[in-house]
Amino acid sequence: MPPRLISTTRLLKARTVSWPASRLCHGDARDTPETAGGKEGFSLRSLSQAPKPAVYLGFSGLLPFLSAPLLMAATQSFYPEVAYAQMVYGASIVSFLGGARWGFAIPAGSPAQPDWMNLGNSVVPSLVAWLALLCRDNVAEGALVVLMGLGLSLHYDLTLLPGYPSWFKAMRTVLTLVATFSLVATLVIKQFYPERKIKEIQN
Repeated sequence: MPPRLISTTRLLKARTVSWPASRLCHGDARDTPETAGGKEGFSLRSLSQAPKPAVYLGFSGLLPFLSAPLLMAATQSFYPEVAYAQMVYGASIVSFLGGARWGFAIPAGSPAQPDWMNLGNSVVPSLVAWLALLCRDNVAEGALVVLMGLGLSLHYDLTLLPGYPSWFKAMRTVLTLVATFSLVATLVIKQFYPERKIKEIQN
């Protein structure tokens, strides 16, 4: 064989041998958490693998988020009491997300180890939620803090702290986006609709 054909053949053989090795080193999108170090990717299609109780409870938890801006949009009025209730609920959800990470890292054999990274970052959402509750006199600031807590928690769960199954990551993404949209909608309503008190309506 000519020298050029021989070198080309050897090059192709080397690539076919080294390709599986690189796949093992960097992980495959189809790898399991055990083979990819718990940092597997996810897509919204993985929601079909979610347990039904998680889906029903997770999405029903959006009702307090969505009901506040829908009520104010329907009445074309901004109610500080309703917005504050929505913000408090959002703060409790942010704190819950931190507690979920703590609880996930504690059991023996969990892919998320109870180290400073996992446990330390699981405390941060609770502190953010506490700061939001301190903004009682300014609902807009409290809502912005809750938005920051939701985004921070999602960043932790998707990129920084491995271990969650792909269906949970997909569900967390959808729920966080809807919750974020509802809080932003409340802030927009505050800017464009007149403020009214619920007590004034009752009287």
